[in-house]
Amino acid sequence: MIAGLHGTLESRGTNWAIIKVGGVSLQVYIPASTLSTLGAIGDEVRLHTHLYLKEDNLTLYGFASPQELELFQMLIGVTGVGPKASLAMLSAMNANDLALAIASENVELLSQAPGIGKKMANRLVLELKGKLESVWVGAAVSGEGNAEVIAALVNLGYSPSEAASAVAAIPDSPDLTIEDKIRLALQHLAAR
Repeated sequence: MIAGLHGTLESRGTNWAIIKVGGVSLQVYIPASTLSTLGAIGDEVRLHTHLYLKEDNLTLYGFASPQELELFQMLIGVTGVGPKASLAMLSAMNANDLALAIASENVELLSQAPGIGKKMANRLVLELKGKLESVWVGAAVSGEGNAEVIAALVNLGYSPSEAASAVAAIPDSPDLTIEDKIRLALQHLAAR
């Protein structure tokens, strides 16, 4: 298994880069978020990678952070989601926003990614919601009703990361209703 690459950026395309490691040049498929962090041709590059094997094809996928790699591996583990669709989702939104969209059951936002329809978005939520709540979103979604608050804020036009930070700023009180939490989150967002 190739767990990572450290080499020189030789060239790049819309969703790939060629990295020279030692005397070997490797083509690595990467999301747009990682592509923007690579720098200029000739710069030193370090990527976390996943080697995907399928019948007669070996494909290398690279990511700027271990969290992006972990999310990619979770996504390709979902029935019917391949590496190309996973890469498209990670290119459409950053890893935190994608994880939050799944954890908050935001099917509308997920289905906006290229190649992901409502049926696939629902499958992603069904298979990954519990994993992502504990690993990625943590306390922001785990509280009583917080997923609903985040979903409401996202539906109002805030990004998932803005919604999560607003929910994290709400005092942890069992007396607050979902409506109270939404009101407090909106006040927090308006004050910044």
